[in-house]
Amino acid sequence: MHNVPAVAYSERHPDPAWRGRVTLTVLALIVLWPMVVTSEFHPSILFDWQSLSATGRFLADFLPPAHSPEFLMLLLRETWQTVAIATAGLALALLGAIPATLIVTERLSVSRLGTGRIALLPRLVRQAVRWLLILLRSVPELVWALLFVRIIGLGPTAGVLAIALTYAGMLGKVYAEILESSEHHATDTLLANGSGRLAALFYGALPEATSELVSYTMYRWECAIRGSVVMGFVGAGGLGQRMDESMKMLAGGEVCSMLIVFVLLVALADVVSKMLRRKLG
Repeated sequence: MHNVPAVAYSERHPDPAWRGRVTLTVLALIVLWPMVVTSEFHPSILFDWQSLSATGRFLADFLPPAHSPEFLMLLLRETWQTVAIATAGLALALLGAIPATLIVTERLSVSRLGTGRIALLPRLVRQAVRWLLILLRSVPELVWALLFVRIIGLGPTAGVLAIALTYAGMLGKVYAEILESSEHHATDTLLANGSGRLAALFYGALPEATSELVSYTMYRWECAIRGSVVMGFVGAGGLGQRMDESMKMLAGGEVCSMLIVFVLLVALADVVSKMLRRKLG
């Protein structure tokens, strides 16, 4: 008696969750449609004849890519400066993110061992550092770069400081989350036996989370390379600043060469990340 209706129902509805899927799709459209309207997003303009003609002329200027010896030497120098900006900025970010991670990670708290609760003063300090990390990562690196360009002038120093501030907030937050979610038995044992927070981090938490931490750090290095190019458009040096000058001069071949190098840089960062993960895995 009960099997026949079930078979008939399954034949009529191969996907038992179709009602939920349709409901979620309708709700998503109801929520997203006002946002699309507010953002004035009109994809049809991409297929307008004038837009297509302008796109064709713009892309035609890209060929052939610039490849004169003088330009290639300039491109090599700017590429090296871009990598240097990203690496120096990330290194400074780590100098701020690692101490912040030690403070905000509750698993490394000594005061919670006895009662399971964190004492008032450590809790207040932890909350203050957490808000500092929120402040740092809330301001995009491009905005920090604009501020530093106004303060210290044009040049790569503004880009390094902008990456350092924003990425310190990002790295500190994500590092703490990774350590919180990893296996914590070894960390608790070390702390319970009188170990310091730094020793508990190096010998208890890091061995369990090293691969994930390195993977995220390499991803952030890749993002720093991209960010340093973008910040170059506001005068923070590197490939971005040179690309901005070439675009203003309508030198499409030079822009094409820089875009090719930019893609190769991101691909290189991906290869390095895979090699590190393979060695650590």
